[in-house]
Amino acid sequence: MLDKQQGSRLANLWDDAKAAAMNEAERLLYRSNLLGSDKRITNYGGGNTSAKVMEKDPLGGGTVEVLWVKGSGGDVGTIKMDGFSTLYMEKLEALKGLYRGLEHEDEMVGYLPHCTFNLNPRAASIDTPLHAYVPKKHVDHMHPDAIIAIAASKNSRELTQKIFGDDIGWLRWKRPGFELGLWLSKFCAENPNARGLILESHGLFTWGDTAKEAYETTVEIINKAIAWFETENTAPAFGGAVKPVLPAAERRAVAQKLMPVIRGMISADERKLGHFDDTQAVLDFVTSKNLQPLAALGTSCPDHFLRTKICPLVIDFDPANPDIDKTLAGLEAAIAEYRAGYAAYYERCKRDNSPAMRDPNAVVYLIPGVGMITFAKDKATARISGEFYVNAINVMRGASGVSTYVGLPEQEAFDIEYWLLEEAKLQRMPKPKMLAGKIALVTGGAGGIGKATAHRLMQDGACVVLADIDETALAAALAELGGRYGKDFVRAVTMNVTDEAAVEKSFADTLLEFGGLDILVSNAGLASSAAIEDTTLALWNKNMDILATGYFLVSREAFRIFRNQKAGGNVVFVASKNGLAASPGASAYCTAKAAEIHLARCLALEGASAQIRVNVVNPDAVLRGSKIWSGEWKEQRAAVYKTDMEGLEAMYRDRSMLKLSVFPEDIAEAIYFLASDMSAKSTGNIINVDAGNAQSFTR
Repeated sequence: MLDKQQGSRLANLWDDAKAAAMNEAERLLYRSNLLGSDKRITNYGGGNTSAKVMEKDPLGGGTVEVLWVKGSGGDVGTIKMDGFSTLYMEKLEALKGLYRGLEHEDEMVGYLPHCTFNLNPRAASIDTPLHAYVPKKHVDHMHPDAIIAIAASKNSRELTQKIFGDDIGWLRWKRPGFELGLWLSKFCAENPNARGLILESHGLFTWGDTAKEAYETTVEIINKAIAWFETENTAPAFGGAVKPVLPAAERRAVAQKLMPVIRGMISADERKLGHFDDTQAVLDFVTSKNLQPLAALGTSCPDHFLRTKICPLVIDFDPANPDIDKTLAGLEAAIAEYRAGYAAYYERCKRDNSPAMRDPNAVVYLIPGVGMITFAKDKATARISGEFYVNAINVMRGASGVSTYVGLPEQEAFDIEYWLLEEAKLQRMPKPKMLAGKIALVTGGAGGIGKATAHRLMQDGACVVLADIDETALAAALAELGGRYGKDFVRAVTMNVTDEAAVEKSFADTLLEFGGLDILVSNAGLASSAAIEDTTLALWNKNMDILATGYFLVSREAFRIFRNQKAGGNVVFVASKNGLAASPGASAYCTAKAAEIHLARCLALEGASAQIRVNVVNPDAVLRGSKIWSGEWKEQRAAVYKTDMEGLEAMYRDRSMLKLSVFPEDIAEAIYFLASDMSAKSTGNIINVDAGNAQSFTR
């Protein structure tokens, strides 16, 4: 957005008719959501908004002034009414008398709960004083790329004056907190006509007497900055391109090879999820002359820095002479060097009370001519970290195009990263779920057992790729799971498990979406019934193709990934009771299921030395939600057992030892057990989920 090609103005989205029907707090929510809807204004979780509202005091009954301000950890684009903290302004003003000076600044956060209005449980943010002490009813604090490019320029004060005159002021860098709130108060007292200010290396503050005025001022100031950059930033971005951009398919292929290897190297203590970005802004940066020196400077805005770490790791790759094997061979040393550099940074900057050093691995990986990979503890964080680094790229483009880009000073960066208040927030976070950071691919994922399995794995934190040949059912399953667990946690690929190329592509797509693979649930299936003399060669081959060859093809791809990651792996076959116990009139099906089970045993032997576990779940008579029971199979089995279709489920239930029906969720629970660390010391095993069938006892 900071060059002529990308530049565009923000639209004024304010609707007077909508706003007129709202009270003051509701207009704050409306304004916040409008501002957060555009990444050019602020990124996910970045910035905050506030309004000072007259409310009835629930204790005294009188009217009091209350600060409504975005609470800790919220996002202005998606915030709801319960995302705002509410605090008595009178009590916030009284805090000034308790302030003991800069060295005691952090203790002021402990007083904020004492200012809570109406028992609001939403924790107040560290930015609360920044809003409380600006003597205006409505305050916006945003992180627009165009403004941060000014704030991160060597002569940012001069540029602010040149672009905005006295309309927008400037303050030197100061970490957010109580002291900065006092600075803002002092600035407003000394500059009563200013409509906002730029905070060096940080972002934009604007204000107004009404919600509409505050919103329109924010949009106006950002648009003015965008227009100025479009006129002034005419030099080639980042010193100009010096390396070629690979074609899109080749970029994807490089990323697919790099991501699981990097993931394996950085996931020793915590599994990471990956995200790939090869948008134009990223490609401009990773092919530029100044890539290395600018990347080494790190980011400027604290919000960017907290998501992307002190600096990225630039991968040694030459797109003019692409040698991916050479790059892969050098990864281990490059990652080790980054870790050593991070440890040295920690030692240089740590204070007596600093928390212990955290994960020393990079978050952002830049590949010349290819794009950017980001890794984090979950997919959403990896994606958002990438978005923040794109913001940083835009800032560097603007600042270096009109001035000299200045990153956040190292000690300041460290003091934010290892801020005791930030550490306390991390310590309050809930313990990760058992499958957090794990990636599963489920074949037959749109069917009854497959979808139930995806639900169970995602319920415990896994990301899931649904693979199925039925595109309609696949789209419905994707929508259902994405709506329940979040779109970042699920993807879908159309896969015919008998098509070698389709299988390879689906696994490659999985790598590009999530960065690797931890769990394969091989569940794609069919069922057929025919007496041996009526079994055609086509029917026999169809069973073998799907239930034996298909399981072989997906397992082979999973093993290749697991070995590249060097972090173990987990395969669960969904076979059948029929693989252990023969059934009349189903020789092709039973034989193929037996082949599945024996393949699993072979793979358990092959994978053990690489910590790849392979186990089997044997269902029986899972009628509800299963696609194999929706066609001729149900009629055929009813005919074999001389019952009608309505009586078939009762027949299966009554023939079981426990006299119970078996449902997809029952199979999913067994799959979850084998896919999780609860069965970490089990491989080559079979779990029967058939309500009891003596014929299928494994011993």
